[in-house]
Amino acid sequence: MLTSRRASVTRRGRRLAILAVPALLLVGCLGDQSALLPPNAGDGEIAPRITPVQRAADSEHQRLLAAFGGEYRAPRIKAVLDDIVQRLAKAGDGQMAAFEVTILNSPVVNAFALPTGRLYVTRGLLALANDTSEIASVMAHEIGHVTAQHAAQRAEKEAESALVGQVASQILKDPGQGAAVQAGSKLSLARFSRQQEFEADKISVASLARAGYDPYGASRFLATLGRSSAFRNSGQEQSAEAKRLDILATHPQTPERIAAVVAAARQIGAPGLGEHEAGRWLTAIDGLAYGDDPRDGVVRGRRYLNSALRIAFAAPEGFGLEAAQDMVIGTSANGAQALRFDSVTLKPDQTLQSYVAAGWIEGVETKGIETTQIGGQPAVTAYGRGTDWMFRLAAVQVGERVYRFILAARGTNDPERPMRAIIESFRSLSSAEAQAAKPLQIRIVAAAAGDSVASMAERMPEQDRPAELFRLLNGLDRDAGALTAGQRYKIVGE
Repeated sequence: MLTSRRASVTRRGRRLAILAVPALLLVGCLGDQSALLPPNAGDGEIAPRITPVQRAADSEHQRLLAAFGGEYRAPRIKAVLDDIVQRLAKAGDGQMAAFEVTILNSPVVNAFALPTGRLYVTRGLLALANDTSEIASVMAHEIGHVTAQHAAQRAEKEAESALVGQVASQILKDPGQGAAVQAGSKLSLARFSRQQEFEADKISVASLARAGYDPYGASRFLATLGRSSAFRNSGQEQSAEAKRLDILATHPQTPERIAAVVAAARQIGAPGLGEHEAGRWLTAIDGLAYGDDPRDGVVRGRRYLNSALRIAFAAPEGFGLEAAQDMVIGTSANGAQALRFDSVTLKPDQTLQSYVAAGWIEGVETKGIETTQIGGQPAVTAYGRGTDWMFRLAAVQVGERVYRFILAARGTNDPERPMRAIIESFRSLSSAEAQAAKPLQIRIVAAAAGDSVASMAERMPEQDRPAELFRLLNGLDRDAGALTAGQRYKIVGE
């Protein structure tokens, strides 16, 4: 699996949904790989054989689509990906004749494969690639996992790990010794998985060269993945516990992977060999949806809009918002205040006042309950105090649905004023406004004479850190200044 890992707390909702996808896609097939004995059909013909692996893969395919927003239809991109995969398959060792590519409608950065040859890539990852050799390196990496049978190997290793855990818990009887044995088993499994990633990287570089692509595309794209991770995680401090658990991560650190693929490419030849059609790839992704789907809610600067629910509101000045699954989370620039927005459905015998009075923050007593109207809808406001935080609460009822706002301030500071600004901004969208809430897109534009990173960033006014984002999308170093006139670049726009 090729993935950009993100530690941002504002993405926890979406990450939990993604991590709930069963293990088959990430750690390999859990079923028997031998074919079932086929029953005889009524006309005497033998029915087609369906292996447990195929049945599991079909099930996982559907669950995968559900977890990642369904399939994203992009004929131009799909045509390029299919061509790339066909070339890689022909240049391979012939273990599998065909692979099937599915683009997932998700802004997260990820790609993976099922052992049957189904390859998956998110539109979030597609936006980061800058030429055909870079995206080919992703496809070659996933094909490498399939042809090297990493899924089956991982399943065997996990079964062994589970057995060790069972022995530790049931036989040793010593909690301390049992925990040590289990920790050692997990570390062994993590190292095994990281070794698979290195192997898939090595296969990727060799496959790129055999298929006529630039083998250095792998190192360029891994560098972009590293920048993407840094961009997403900037401003977020990693806890000591998170750092301690880093050694259990299933992927090697990006610098290690880059060094390994560069060394593998140098064994093939010096930089400058092979195809890396930037023009073809940029033409294909022009118009690619970027970021969240408006049907799930989108963030535009400090504004949140949901075209399906037909609602909108704005965060206080200085806040950054992130739309996670079924919620919106925001934090102030200094981290002293935090916002959460979500929704619930009232029980048939429950009023809005009784719901708020019952309290929805564990350990926080709800006080100061007041009935009001927010955005023309019945609402209730309240406040509460925890050990280290002061809370302001608001609940807005629209039909059977209740929209909830929680604004927390660290210490004794009462966030009453910023909460008032939030609820005053809450409103229902008209049909025209809901229809106009279109997804952002990757736009390919040619640089004019005198254009710079700063001038391109000005064309993305509602993006967080637009200059950094422009450099990330276009694979530019931090010290990049003037751009090449006439060269095409990626920006984000409507």
